[in-house]
Amino acid sequence: MNAGPLNVSRTSIVLKPDPSRVLLRPFVPGDSQRIAAIVSRVLEIREDQVGPLLDHITREFSWRHLHVHSLFLKRFEDVRQSIGPSLLSGTTPTEARCMLIGACLLAEYSVESAALFNPSIVPDPDQTGLPDGALRFVLSLRATGEGHISSVTFRTGIIHTDNRIELATPTGMISEPRQIPNLRYEKPLFGRRLNEMGLAGDFTQQVMGELGDCFTLQNLRRSLDAALGDVPRIKATDRAAAEGIWTLARSNFEVQFEPDQQLSERILFPATLSQRNGIEDARFVCFTNDDGSHIYYATFTAFDGKLVMPELVETRDFLRFRFLTLNGPAAQNKGMALFPRKIGGRYAMLSRQDNENIFIMFSDNVHFWNQHQLLLKPLFPWELVQIGNCGSPMETGAGWLVLSHGVGPMRKYCIGAFLLDRDDPSKVIGRLREPLLQPNQDEREGYVPNVVYTCGALVHNGELIIPYGIADQATGFATVPVADVLAAMEAVAS
Repeated sequence: MNAGPLNVSRTSIVLKPDPSRVLLRPFVPGDSQRIAAIVSRVLEIREDQVGPLLDHITREFSWRHLHVHSLFLKRFEDVRQSIGPSLLSGTTPTEARCMLIGACLLAEYSVESAALFNPSIVPDPDQTGLPDGALRFVLSLRATGEGHISSVTFRTGIIHTDNRIELATPTGMISEPRQIPNLRYEKPLFGRRLNEMGLAGDFTQQVMGELGDCFTLQNLRRSLDAALGDVPRIKATDRAAAEGIWTLARSNFEVQFEPDQQLSERILFPATLSQRNGIEDARFVCFTNDDGSHIYYATFTAFDGKLVMPELVETRDFLRFRFLTLNGPAAQNKGMALFPRKIGGRYAMLSRQDNENIFIMFSDNVHFWNQHQLLLKPLFPWELVQIGNCGSPMETGAGWLVLSHGVGPMRKYCIGAFLLDRDDPSKVIGRLREPLLQPNQDEREGYVPNVVYTCGALVHNGELIIPYGIADQATGFATVPVADVLAAMEAVAS
């Protein structure tokens, strides 16, 4: 392989954050006393004023949100459940007044008011109605809004036979999915994770002993309540174990979008304590199972405001998503990226264990990662600070093509590439000496200057399609022939 200049083409497509894309989110202005005071003021409004006030709010916001009255009522019910019967002081408010209470405790949240960046791209599960040689794709993006809270949003588009990229215009109003009740947990896997969390004591054995091989969240709640018994006399260690068991269960859940929702109308917003400050940098991959069927996995970084945790989400249709914890001592740090198929009968994953280098891991179970080995260290001037992967490896005839990111002087982020042996991806067989993509003069300025970054590219018709974040604020697209990238690889020390 010979090094040489690469002619990477940037397209004219630039996705910028759109502050008009808003969700209705719970508004919590204070503690329960403050909320009760707000409810009391709504209860004191004359009945003949309630309807006109609700009508005014509906006219102002119904065109921005689907089923706005249902959202008002749901928020009212959530508040009543959390505070209890004392909230209403024995009164029975009309449905309109309940909606008004709910509206007072909701607020619009602009999910991408700050940034829309760090994309990944995979083939759409629906490839019908396309000419030969064209590909419909799903683009996931990190949307960041007020308070730097990040969520996952989607777009779709087509790569035409001439490799021209067409991105569909987002449609309609965005909304969150509904949670699926009665999710079933597998007892052996759940118990294994509890052991890793250091919760394998007598109390945990008592709780788990009452459960079947498969159990629901309701089954677990009943077993926990029975084991806790007389709460004032329970040991502090048992109470901590109960909280840990419940937190683990709530971190594994399923959600479902409505079938008539367009892809751009769906958003995955933080839903658990581990995610409460963000779902960051989802790396989607179309994974081929042993039987030839496909499932989409995405590793992402869950951020609670202090700690980062790698987690996993899976889907077959981008309508129903299952969120799962990643377990084991090697499931840590940011930037885990799954290979698109098993290798030698095992799952394979790239990771970054130490904030500087790229590691590779193998496992018999996609949810558990116990060991890792060093794969690649920083070597060139543009990556002196650290390196990491930029999405899942892509299989080519020459080997596994992997995009990387390198951080150099002045915290400048560039995108590079390396090549792994197809049968033994723990072997590095090629590496770009120079960046594949680096910030140009039009891409320097933004939320975080001097950054280009991607969470996943795609090979189609011999072309490498790279959606990439610009200055942690917007998203662009670049393309380059795969053959040119491979030809520029050098066999260099890792």
